[in-house]
Amino acid sequence: MASPYFCPVSVTIIGAGLAGSELALQLAKRGVSVRIFEKKAYAPTPAQVSTDYAELVCSNSFRAASPDNAVGAIKEEMRILGSEIMEVADACAVPAGGALAVNRERFAAEVTRRLLSHPLIEIIEAEVDELPAAGETVIATGPLTGEGLSGAIARATGAEKMYFYDAIAPIVAADSIDQSLVFEASRWGKGSADYLNCPLDEPAYRAFLEAVAAAEKVTPRDFEEERFFEGCLPIEVMAARGPETLRFGCMKPVGLDDPRTGRWAHAVVQLRAENREKTAYNMVGFQTRMKWGAQKEVFRQIPGLAEAEFLRFGSIHRNTYIDSPSLLDEGLRLRSAPHLRFAGQITGVEGYVESTACGLNLALIMLGERAGLVPSLLPPETALGALHRHVLGSERTDERHVPSNVHWGMVPRLQVRAKKSERKRLMGERALAACRAWWSVRRPLLDAPPSLENDRGRATV
Repeated sequence: MASPYFCPVSVTIIGAGLAGSELALQLAKRGVSVRIFEKKAYAPTPAQVSTDYAELVCSNSFRAASPDNAVGAIKEEMRILGSEIMEVADACAVPAGGALAVNRERFAAEVTRRLLSHPLIEIIEAEVDELPAAGETVIATGPLTGEGLSGAIARATGAEKMYFYDAIAPIVAADSIDQSLVFEASRWGKGSADYLNCPLDEPAYRAFLEAVAAAEKVTPRDFEEERFFEGCLPIEVMAARGPETLRFGCMKPVGLDDPRTGRWAHAVVQLRAENREKTAYNMVGFQTRMKWGAQKEVFRQIPGLAEAEFLRFGSIHRNTYIDSPSLLDEGLRLRSAPHLRFAGQITGVEGYVESTACGLNLALIMLGERAGLVPSLLPPETALGALHRHVLGSERTDERHVPSNVHWGMVPRLQVRAKKSERKRLMGERALAACRAWWSVRRPLLDAPPSLENDRGRATV
């Protein structure tokens, strides 16, 4: 499925996920021709079910919407900067309380349409197993990088281990949920009541923990090492850390009043709608490595799910990433081979929003270079700037580069004293103000027609 157009290629992108798609669309709309290599149409991974690009394989949620939250602020910053992916996400949004969630099929279909219809984007359905020896190339293969290319990257970077495991939550059919045993509510009443909540009393919770512990798990192959991302742990890993861990994590009952009792339950499993029609629900935070038969047996112990029809079972998948701080420069170039750049989860960001943000950050850097500008990163007070500095290792305090979601701990402290309840709001306001100020200066330069001279001899249209 390739574009019918062709033009001299300025940039090659390997991977048409969120980062690669955002990068390609940003470059192309400013006159830079792009060729994308994508293998999923004929060699999908177990986590992929669609042939569309920018497929959301784990969840349909882009997480918190409020700019008081760092992930909400980064989404608003991306809107300010004209993110194509955020524009599509907003158009495909489904009700999700205080979060931004999308209809994943419509979302991927629209991103695919934009890529295929742009005259400066060509898509080649082929797997890349070796790193190109020349030509400006961006590796944006994300958490599902193929074994051949992973090996090539390992050889080029000297990395012996550059992967860990991420996990996917199950989806259940809406009409198989016993509505008499669940209640609709969003935590603390924020937004509309877009979640179904399955309340557990203490005996039911204890029985659930025992079932999780006893369930048969998928084990890694002999040569694989389990390295889980702390923000997306399988529930059995969390449960093994202590009997109360899940109650302070994905089964937290705080802020969810059961209308039948007027109180909080001992524990709660939240279900979030997968689409606007609410025909399917995602088990929020229930990533797992239990075998499919075990999942059906264990999860049907949850009140309301005794007859649950599982449209998708939970699973785990490899998440490839590199030690970016030691390998990449400010422009995300591989120092040992500057014609190669990296973008998205492979750089050590975690999550849909952060992957997209990384692609947008790189697009702005590359467009700036073509305009004759030295790298000018977004201010550290912005969530986008803070995330980029995480990739560069600017705030790293330990020796190992660990993948991370964006959070306010990445940005500089406020220069004014404020109560804890006000701090996040002020950080959000500061971030958006800094982003708007930066963009007001930068945008006229990036939107100027490209020239061959500023493009360093690469052909543009």
